[in-house]
Amino acid sequence: MATVVKSSSYQTQDLISEDIDAYLEQHQHKTLLRFITCGSVDDGKSTLIGRLLYDSKMIFEDQLAALESDSKRIGTQGQNIDFALLVDGLAAEREQGITIDVAYRFFATEKRKFIVADTPGHEQYTRNMVTGASTADLAVILVDARKGLLTQTRRHSYLAHLIGIRNIVLAVNKMDLIDYDQARYDAIVEDYKAFAASIGIAAFTPIPISGFVGDNITSRSENTPWHFGPVLMDHLETVELDLTTARAERFRMPVQWVNRPNLDFRGFSGLIAAGTIRPGDTVRVLPSGRTSTVGRIVTKNGDLTSAVAGQSVTLTLNDEIDCSRGDVLSIADNPPEVADQFEATIVWMADEAMLPGRSYWLKLATQTVTASVHAPKYQVNVNTMEHLAAKTLELNAIGVVNLQTERPIIFESYDANRTLGGFILVDKMTNATVAAGMIHFALRRAQNVHWQALDVTRDKHASLKNQKPAVLWFTGLSGAGKSTIANLVEKKLVHMNRHTFLLDGDNIRHGLNRDLGFTDADRVENIRRVGEVAKLMTDAGLVVITAFISPFRAERQMVREMMGSGEFIEVHIDTPLADAEARDVKGLYKKARSGDLANFTGIDSPYEAPVRPEIRIDTTLLTAEQAADLIVEELLK
Repeated sequence: MATVVKSSSYQTQDLISEDIDAYLEQHQHKTLLRFITCGSVDDGKSTLIGRLLYDSKMIFEDQLAALESDSKRIGTQGQNIDFALLVDGLAAEREQGITIDVAYRFFATEKRKFIVADTPGHEQYTRNMVTGASTADLAVILVDARKGLLTQTRRHSYLAHLIGIRNIVLAVNKMDLIDYDQARYDAIVEDYKAFAASIGIAAFTPIPISGFVGDNITSRSENTPWHFGPVLMDHLETVELDLTTARAERFRMPVQWVNRPNLDFRGFSGLIAAGTIRPGDTVRVLPSGRTSTVGRIVTKNGDLTSAVAGQSVTLTLNDEIDCSRGDVLSIADNPPEVADQFEATIVWMADEAMLPGRSYWLKLATQTVTASVHAPKYQVNVNTMEHLAAKTLELNAIGVVNLQTERPIIFESYDANRTLGGFILVDKMTNATVAAGMIHFALRRAQNVHWQALDVTRDKHASLKNQKPAVLWFTGLSGAGKSTIANLVEKKLVHMNRHTFLLDGDNIRHGLNRDLGFTDADRVENIRRVGEVAKLMTDAGLVVITAFISPFRAERQMVREMMGSGEFIEVHIDTPLADAEARDVKGLYKKARSGDLANFTGIDSPYEAPVRPEIRIDTTLLTAEQAADLIVEELLK
């Protein structure tokens, strides 16, 4: 120390720099464990993490001072520090004494680095727990020793296992509040053992702890001489990571980016999801199926002789083959599957219930495609593991469904590969994540159905009719005048020798869609079927005119995406509700107002008006005849 004081500032900086470099070098080679704490409300999750941070010396002096001040203000009993305040960062969390959002914290010991996610215990924040668990290697399930197993204990255990976490710690917390009663602890462990076996958890590590006092957190407690298992920190430092297994599996790397800095270099960058790769290995590009051999494994620190799961690398290939973002590089002789229909388990995470048939973005690894979800096969009761009949899934519900993507995607079952088997569903209108899912397997029918090549193309059909196919999609409230104007438009087009077909909402429900009602889910399916029919008719070269309320933007967008560029023309027949109701030609508004007609658009079911329609008809300014003339003029421009 004296040497440092006597040396120049430059020498001092050099010594400090050397210490930092040594510290960073030491940390660089430590393994990283991601884990979550979960369980029911007030089981002590935040307190436990705060204790781990405090005992591992990961709190700065100013943080500690602020923590002591906050603890005194809130009124912690029995000691100076409320450790939960270290991770409960939101004002609402501190005020209510609960965890709402997922809080991530980093800390390290001599043996390992850690990222811990503190997840909420309340059922309404289950989706936040799923988010935290999605990247975790281990789950610490906390149980209040006074209460035993609760609904959320079971729910979070089931979700952790479902998401693929195989390292489970059962931390029986607050042992100090039951005077370290071994019999009570053993009973809780036995209860959990029975439940764990029922959901497929083969093994778990039970530990009696007190996050508040510190029993069995970082050192063995004298209060539990009957506990011969590990203390929590020792277990976290030594547990074997699943990454070891992933490295031994078949090579898989979703392509994230085509790296082309100049004409002399073309590489494919991504995070290796499984397996090991070396220069000279033969790889297959999916979905094309083309093969090549690896030329180089490039990183910012130079070329590697091999790379394993968990590393981000750029691979060069010895052949010029097509490969882009969303493709997957795999070992050539054992590639993953490609399909467009699957069975999957999903956790519904949106406040609005799932609408079977609605189109969502499905994001799996680096692939993004349109997907639709069918009605659930069943919903899972997390308390009893019973399979319940369900027509939809509400917030936090877990169910098994079939889903279909617009084009084949590269996948593996979630059990085999979490990267290529896990996905999220995103609402196309709001960009909100509405569900997380895990693929079980491809449906066999997806492998048996193929597109049949036809010699007479849609362009040939259109040229024979001397017209460009199009869909005039009329949307608006009941009574707005859609059918009246659509009928006039068709008459004008036929008079001009155009080949047309009018699909009217009421007429379709007498035949093709006679099995559908007027629930939101049935309305979605109604429009999906009509969209498919309209697409077939445009393939035949027709100008298709549709007159449907079609209340949801998402389904109108779905039909737009089915059509070619410029072929979908949205026509909003914009009539004020009061005017439409005043007409009430069919007496539907009167029935809806009296309660005799449920799910009626504009009364007890929403109508989402187009934001930017190609044509907007204000019926307070135009007659039906004038509106028809304007629409035909726009169509023929």
